[in-house]
Amino acid sequence: MDQKTIAWVSYLTIIGWIIALVTYNSSPDKSSLAKFHLRQVFGIFATGFALYIAMIMLIVIMPFFFFLYPLIGIAIFILWILGLVAAVNGEEKPVPLLGDFYQKTFTFIS
Repeated sequence: MDQKTIAWVSYLTIIGWIIALVTYNSSPDKSSLAKFHLRQVFGIFATGFALYIAMIMLIVIMPFFFFLYPLIGIAIFILWILGLVAAVNGEEKPVPLLGDFYQKTFTFIS
């Protein structure tokens, strides 16, 4: 699998991310494109998970905030689409707001 393929496969669910990570780690030629997108996707997944947990806790305390729940899903979906488009185009373009943070934070993906 070439590095561009690894980059966009990582966006195809958590299973796709795991397959892309294993393929990337076993590849003799590691490109910055694949590493970049593996970090971006991991960040998007982690952010989505953390926001959903926080929303569930907030909804239990104050049910009024239930209307924010679908907005989080839409925001995560938009980040996912933007990252996927960049991966398919072979660009190292970070997702808005948090992309640079993901690159600095998830350095264990190398």
